[in-house]
Amino acid sequence: MLLCRPCQAQIISMMNTECILEPLSLPESPGGVAAVESSPYVPCIFCKECYLLAEQNQLLLKHMIIEHKLVIADVKLVADFQRYILYWKKRFTEQPITDFCSVIRTNSEAPLEEQDNYFLLCDVLPEDRLLREQLQQKRLREILEQQQQERYDTSFHGMCMFCDQEFTGNRSVLLNHMAREHAFNIGLPDNIVNCYEFLSVLQNKLDNLQCLYCEKVFRDKNTLKDHMRKKQHRRINAKNKEYDRFYIINYLEFGKSWEEVQSEDDRELLDNLEEDWSDWEEHPMCAVCLFCEQQADTTEKLYFHMQNSHGFDFLKIKSEHGLNFYQQVKLVNFIRREIHHCRCYKCQEKFQSKTELISHMEETKHITFLPARSTWDQPQYYFPTYENDTLLCTLSDSEDLTAEDSSEDVPVVSEDTSNLKALKQSSVLNQLLYEENKSQDKF
Repeated sequence: MLLCRPCQAQIISMMNTECILEPLSLPESPGGVAAVESSPYVPCIFCKECYLLAEQNQLLLKHMIIEHKLVIADVKLVADFQRYILYWKKRFTEQPITDFCSVIRTNSEAPLEEQDNYFLLCDVLPEDRLLREQLQQKRLREILEQQQQERYDTSFHGMCMFCDQEFTGNRSVLLNHMAREHAFNIGLPDNIVNCYEFLSVLQNKLDNLQCLYCEKVFRDKNTLKDHMRKKQHRRINAKNKEYDRFYIINYLEFGKSWEEVQSEDDRELLDNLEEDWSDWEEHPMCAVCLFCEQQADTTEKLYFHMQNSHGFDFLKIKSEHGLNFYQQVKLVNFIRREIHHCRCYKCQEKFQSKTELISHMEETKHITFLPARSTWDQPQYYFPTYENDTLLCTLSDSEDLTAEDSSEDVPVVSEDTSNLKALKQSSVLNQLLYEENKSQDKF
């Protein structure tokens, strides 16, 4: 949004030296995914052993099963294995493993000393399911950003695998050339991601005299060309999982192949018009209190908490001041900013911590007194103090004003029917009816 110079000057003049220049974020629940170290190694969840990321499905999982009796279910459905491991490594230091994992006892009929307890970590646990979904969404966003960058990239440079002709500009130029001139179609350019790597994999196969479709190896280049032409193998094998990572469709629903996604026909929805949505679950959006870090999944619970714990009645203030949606937004952002600066918005006294500030405001009842409207009803407070402030999304116009507007009596002027005979004689319909009958008599 562009602001004219007078508006810019007005906003700048109102903002003091305590401007918040860095993006702020409210605490989230549950805690975000642990930060990933820029390392090619993945640590064990329980000890200091580390393994190369490329060997995750073998050595690390084997180590955790043998040494620590931990089994992770459906590892192939984890979009980012490294972040997943780092997250649970942190969580297991905070709470016992039995709080997260199901315990499976082996040799239950054997003597006690021969029995073993294994721990199963799977998405039956809501926290694990949420983590997997977050990792999948992050992976999808990264892939879509990469595809978008490649789609509009004009610095591409590549060579045709069949005629050695060079192409520059956009990747679509080379892909369309191979499809048109050599009948080699690997799909629409917009459906492909990591194009450089994809073309490099295909070129390496041809350099190794390997057929792109059946994977057979031939003794020389001419024999390979004849084979691919006669057998119509100048294409890639859709069953080859090696190519899945180069197509966007394989990132849409993690754990499903492109064939499964493609086979899901929307027409099946018409066969069950009365589909039961009772099992629909939506992750609640938690809003944070204006004065502490208490969170609630509904605005009603949050308003009750602020009134009961801090003596701040948001609904009463909204009603008494007749605040519309935009004024509520500015008030919330104003209070957020003052609390962030540890400053009482009534007396302007500053404190060393938020705890001291809230204690002062509650003891002096300053928390219930808003400053003059001109102090907080300013354009600068259209901008959120915290960029993930969910409370702003739950605000609504004043219910009292809406009720008054809907209850107002709208005056209705009734038609004068005291003399119906005179009304009928003077009606314009008589003239229209006369002209219609006259036109019909001519025919």
